[in-house]
Amino acid sequence: MSLREIIQYSLWFLLYLVLQILILRNVVLFDYGFCFIYVAGIVLLPAEVNRTALLFMGFLTGFILDVFYNTLGIHAAATVLIAYLRPFWIQLQLETKGTTERLEITLSELGVGGYLAYLIPLIFVHHSVLFLIEMSHFGMIGYTLLRIVASTLFTTLLIVLIQLFSRR
Repeated sequence: MSLREIIQYSLWFLLYLVLQILILRNVVLFDYGFCFIYVAGIVLLPAEVNRTALLFMGFLTGFILDVFYNTLGIHAAATVLIAYLRPFWIQLQLETKGTTERLEITLSELGVGGYLAYLIPLIFVHHSVLFLIEMSHFGMIGYTLLRIVASTLFTTLLIVLIQLFSRR
């Protein structure tokens, strides 16, 4: 990656974090859907990003959110997990279609179907880990599953909208 691309992705990354901490922290859709836009900072990085750097960025992102949300490592655990799974998911999902190592994860590059097929499972895993750890018992499993699905859809929708209206 060139220095220009590193700066560009760093600015997007910071924008996602600031947006999450300052605005989306208090946005809840129908008491079920929470938007965790900061996961876009991890899942939308180019495929060529080093795995170690990806894990470090995942931990740092989750840790920052845990500090602001006072959640004791829940965001760090969920974000590190998707950072760990992401390279395998890219291989499984995208390289079977003949794409190269220099693949950028964007709506225009993958198309709507490919983009959603890549994005939704990673966001679903993130939200599942987040809400299941937070729940800590299975007394409210129905409510938690509804939160996972609603939050996955809400987060995915917002990421797609940002992709549609950005020049990236």
